[in-house]
Amino acid sequence: MTGVEHAGDQFIAGQWVGSTSPDRLPVTNPSTGALIDAVCKGSAEDADAAVAAARAALAEWSGFPVLERIEVLRRTATILEEKVEDLASRITDEVGTPLSLSRDVQVRRPIQVLRALCDAGIRMSWTEQLGNTLVTHEPLGVVVAITPWNFPLHQTLAKVGAALVAGCTVVLKPSEVAPFSSYALADALVEAGLPAGAFNVVTGTGQIVGEQLVTHPGVDGITFTGSTAVGRHIAAAAAGTIKRVALELGGKGPSVVLPGADVAAAAKATAARCFTNSGQVCAALSRLIVPRAELAEAEQALQEFVAAQTVGDPRDPGTTMGPLVSSAHKDLVLSYLEQGVAEGARAVAGDPYRVDDGNFVAPVVFSDVTPEMTIAQEEIFGPVLSVLAYDDVDEAVEIANNSQYGLVGAVWGPDDDGAAEIANRLRVGMVGINGGRINVDAPFGGYRQSGVGREFGTFGIMEFLETKSLNFSGSEAIRRPAGLP
Repeated sequence: MTGVEHAGDQFIAGQWVGSTSPDRLPVTNPSTGALIDAVCKGSAEDADAAVAAARAALAEWSGFPVLERIEVLRRTATILEEKVEDLASRITDEVGTPLSLSRDVQVRRPIQVLRALCDAGIRMSWTEQLGNTLVTHEPLGVVVAITPWNFPLHQTLAKVGAALVAGCTVVLKPSEVAPFSSYALADALVEAGLPAGAFNVVTGTGQIVGEQLVTHPGVDGITFTGSTAVGRHIAAAAAGTIKRVALELGGKGPSVVLPGADVAAAAKATAARCFTNSGQVCAALSRLIVPRAELAEAEQALQEFVAAQTVGDPRDPGTTMGPLVSSAHKDLVLSYLEQGVAEGARAVAGDPYRVDDGNFVAPVVFSDVTPEMTIAQEEIFGPVLSVLAYDDVDEAVEIANNSQYGLVGAVWGPDDDGAAEIANRLRVGMVGINGGRINVDAPFGGYRQSGVGREFGTFGIMEFLETKSLNFSGSEAIRRPAGLP
């Protein structure tokens, strides 16, 4: 696959260069435990070199007219589109996502996100006249993107695409668990005509490379997706140099089924959202909140759904769920299953005592869950669904909002208007109403400890722009800057 020949190197100032560190980090297949390859355990000096390259390229790239920046990114999307099979295969090997899902969710959807950002860059208002003032938007500067392993290309394109449309230059630190799609992206951007230094990749650990980038005085903004604990650390570390920080963090998505809704359909759709990518999704719907009178019907539907799942080799066309990312993560998920049983939850689908070989964990559904239980409060990041019963709708809303998180949610009702009324009472950043799909033009991000800032579309681009007011002596003297759509 394109980019793999660069394993062990860093991409800085438009060139694949050696690291100042001789150490390497293994990249392993979570399905088999086999070594795939190794990448640099980068150094602080590597991070400094990448920031310097991004700073040097900023004037050139930000000076491109918006439409020319967008054209480079459109060409990049086309190049990536030609590599869907290679990219999907690589991500399946790194993450364990079933191959059919990798094609659509791990590769085609991220490309769709990049194209949507290009469209948003044309559609958005780059200037606004307010009396004798012209309000303009200009690039934030050098941006560091720190991306996770669970959806490596998706999270990278959502961040890097928006920053590049805005005219920023970027240093990407991909997850060392799943780094290779970032190599392919670097090659695609070069082929598409991006100036050297406008995009850089430095692999390594968060403790060394990540820390150096977050605290670097030459960096103007940080965008991060990952755990709330790490996000909290990044926000504190970046405060020393007053950087712009955007954080997309954990979630504990509530799925509220209203009286009169199709309970079975809502339960199965919620389970599908919970178990996607073996539950390793920040936007998973991991709490199903149902009327007490319809609890048995929901449990029956969930039993049917779990029975239809096949956990195994992600390259087998019949597999619906692959492995968890590592043995350590498997142990963590199993510990949550033990806690669920110990705290009195009842397993109604799947076996909380089942331990498979390798990194595989079969899906489990707990009922009789109460809001204070650990499995109802903490992000498990695995295939575990909690079912909570309620007696009236106000109680359902209270249960849904009883969380430190507020990323996504869902409401199911007999009609959209009634469901939307309840959706407006949920303290989350995005709510699906009766199965409404995620819209890549609409803002995505969370309330509370699910983060700050938004991704996708014009809202995503605005995260990487500064706003300036130009006050003219009279409104007739205002001149609109050249190069804008």
